[in-house]
Amino acid sequence: MNHQKRILVVDDEPDFAAIVQSNLEKEGFVVEVAYNGVEGLEKVHANPPDAIVLDVMMPELDGYKVCSNLKGDDKYCDIPIILLTAVASHITSTRYSHADGMATEADDYIAKPASAREITQSIKRLLDID
Repeated sequence: MNHQKRILVVDDEPDFAAIVQSNLEKEGFVVEVAYNGVEGLEKVHANPPDAIVLDVMMPELDGYKVCSNLKGDDKYCDIPIILLTAVASHITSTRYSHADGMATEADDYIAKPASAREITQSIKRLLDID
């Protein structure tokens, strides 16, 4: 019997996190939510998920730092991470950039507004689920 895959959604926008959670649960995933990078890391350390959907721009600890922290730790480096960001490739007025996201060790990088379908397809691909 296959165990249900656990997904951690880390996003500081509660409405967006709830939409992603609802859609992933409809696909049969067990979903936990964290609302900032610090909380996300705490949840990973307490009970490592099968995959992480991680927003880039968050208070306290941004998604790039969370990703770097996890990918640099032998205990968590194999957890697939999907970075989500509203940063467009042509916007240079923030400290975040599309190039920075592409340069991380994340397993996938999806620009917001991301559809639930895009996120679900990425998770299924990364977890090798048909």
